[in-house]
Amino acid sequence: MIWPVVFTGGLCIATLECVLVAESRYFGRWYQVKWVRKLSLEKAVLVSITGLALLLGAMAVSSLDNPVYHSGKQLLIGFEIHIFKVLNRFPTFLSYSLQLLIMYLAGYFFFYINSRWLVPRILKERGILYYLLCSAALVGIFYPFWGQLLANLPLSKVLGGVFSANPFVSENAFGGILVLAISLPVLLAIQWAKQNSLIASLKHEKSQAELDLLKQQLNPHFFFNTLNNLYALSLQRSEHTSESILQLSELMRYVIYKAKEPLVTMEDEVKYLRDYLQLQKIRLKRNLDLQFEEEIEDGTILIAPLLLIVFVENAFKHGVENAESDAFLSISLKADRHSVRFTCENSFEPAPDAHTGIGLTNLRKRLALLYPAKHRVTTSAGSGVFVATLEIDLL
Repeated sequence: MIWPVVFTGGLCIATLECVLVAESRYFGRWYQVKWVRKLSLEKAVLVSITGLALLLGAMAVSSLDNPVYHSGKQLLIGFEIHIFKVLNRFPTFLSYSLQLLIMYLAGYFFFYINSRWLVPRILKERGILYYLLCSAALVGIFYPFWGQLLANLPLSKVLGGVFSANPFVSENAFGGILVLAISLPVLLAIQWAKQNSLIASLKHEKSQAELDLLKQQLNPHFFFNTLNNLYALSLQRSEHTSESILQLSELMRYVIYKAKEPLVTMEDEVKYLRDYLQLQKIRLKRNLDLQFEEEIEDGTILIAPLLLIVFVENAFKHGVENAESDAFLSISLKADRHSVRFTCENSFEPAPDAHTGIGLTNLRKRLALLYPAKHRVTTSAGSGVFVATLEIDLL
C-alpha cells in the first residue's frame, strides 16, 4: 500500500514547511527557534528519513501476526499502526526502525556526498564531465559495500529478501545512480538561489558603501561653503555674525544628525532650505530677488535628505555670487504622496572656466542609488538664466 505512505510523507513535509514559514514570518518577531534556523537541507532530509523509519517501524510491528500481511516466509508492511502492539514489542520496534534507518542511510550517503562535494566542488568548479566521472566512481566503489550491508540485515530476510545476496547486482548500482539523479536538480536550484542571494547582498553592500561615500563628500562640501560665509562676515565685522553662527549651528546639526537617517520629513527638509537661504541673504552684499514657493500636500512626506540643497548651493556659488548686478533666485517646490517636483531658476553669467563641482555629480549618483528609474534631473542655460529641475516618483 504505497500511496497511503506517500500521502503521509507529503503531509509531514507540508507540515514542516508550514512550521518554517510561520517561524520566519510571524513567531520570529518575538522569539527564534534555533534548531529551525539551522535546519539545512541535509539535516531536513536526515530528520525526514528518521521519522519515516520510525513510522515504517511502527507499521511493521503492527503488521506482525496479522495473516493479511504476515505469512511464514514474508512480512508485508501494512498501512496501520497499533499502539499497544508497538509498546508490547518495543525492542522489536526499535530494531526494525534502526534497520530501516540504515536502509535509508544508504541512499542518504550518496545524497550527502552529492550535496557537499560533487555539486559544489566538482560540478561547479570542474564542469559536467568531471562530475559524471566522479559520480560513476562513487557509485562503482561504494554500491557493493552498501549492497552487502543491507543484504545482511535481519529485516531484509523478514521482508522476503528485499536485497540480493550478491552485492554486485545492477539494481544496487541503479539505486545509487537514481539518488544522484533525483537530488541533482534540487541541489542545483539551491546553489542557484544561494548565488543569487549572494550577488544581491553584494550589490546592496556596494550601493550602501557608495552612498555613504557620497554623503561623506557632500558634508565637507557644504561645510567649507558655510565656513567661507562666516569668514566673509567676520572680515566685514558685520552685526549679523552672531546670528549667522547660530544659523550655521542649526544647519550643521541637521547635516550631522538628521542627514544620517535614510529618510526625513519634507517639513524638516524645507526648514533646512529656508535656514540656508536666510544665512545666504545675510552674507550677500548685493540685493537678491528671492522667491520660494511651496505646495506641499503633507509635511510628513518622506524623502532622502540633502537632495534639494544641491541645486540651491549651485545657484549661489555659480550664479548669484558671480553676478555683477542684482541677481534673482526663484525656487518652486511641489510635493504630494506620489511625487516631488523641485525647480531652481537663477541668474548667472557664463564664464570660460565655469564648472559645477562635485555637487551635481554626487546628486546624480545618489539619486541613481536611492531612486533608481524613479527620478529625472534636467538642467538648461540660456539668456543669463540657469534652470535645474528634479522630479522624484515616491511610489
